[in-house]
Amino acid sequence: MRAIAEIRIGTSGWRYPPWRGVFYPLKLAQRRELEYLSRRMNAVEINGSFYSLQRPERYRAWFEETPADFLFAVKGGRFITHMKQLRDVETALANFYASGVLALGAKLGPFLWQLPPRLAFDPDRLENFFALLPRTTTDAAQLAAKHDDKLKGTPYLEAGARKPLRHALEVRHPSFAEPAAKKLLEEHGIALVVADTAGKWPFLEDQTADFAYVRLHGDEELYVSGYSDQALRKWAAKIRDWHDGGRRDVHVYFDNDVKVEAPRNAECLADLLGVAPITRQ
Repeated sequence: MRAIAEIRIGTSGWRYPPWRGVFYPLKLAQRRELEYLSRRMNAVEINGSFYSLQRPERYRAWFEETPADFLFAVKGGRFITHMKQLRDVETALANFYASGVLALGAKLGPFLWQLPPRLAFDPDRLENFFALLPRTTTDAAQLAAKHDDKLKGTPYLEAGARKPLRHALEVRHPSFAEPAAKKLLEEHGIALVVADTAGKWPFLEDQTADFAYVRLHGDEELYVSGYSDQALRKWAAKIRDWHDGGRRDVHVYFDNDVKVEAPRNAECLADLLGVAPITRQ
């Protein structure tokens, strides 16, 4: 870990029609939205990768559109988490890593794996899944080489400079509140996501890795409600605690996108914590 750990604050995704003319300037070309957002905050969570495999040229374009110190968290594919439910997923993981995520290079941050609400804590299933997850870019490139012919586009198999990879797990079944679940994640260095879901799914704050991962979906209405100044101050206090005086990286992503609250909340929280974006526009 670096001598002084980072706090990264951003949004989950960036291409939302209601944001145009509100967060984004009215005449800003859609193709420049990521460029604009990346000058207002220091990270973003890619969620298009959850719905379908992206292509290397898309990841490379995102890399080129953002500042040198910007960071991308990448959400793992729902084919792996929701359809296969983590079983028999080595080829699916290979396709995911061959789809171009490694083209993000130095801007590649943690991977988010979101489990469906029906998936209960199953230590054997999780053990097997965690064993497959690459822990360096070199491991990821080796796994990507096992892709099959179902991969869309040209596979991207370049590891680049060897870099550690981190993984976070967002759970939605109450059985993950068991101490055994926390212990298993700690043993594998997987961060348990702190997910605020307006009370719909379990709220767990255990820190199980050398970094923290927070997803704020809305505290009163899922994906819709914004966070008040008072609520954001409470979150800022929690984040300072998890940051632990600069000893633990903290990633925070707002997913309350419906009414353009996510970017507003992200910027406000960053101001409260003194986390400056690369540049302000």
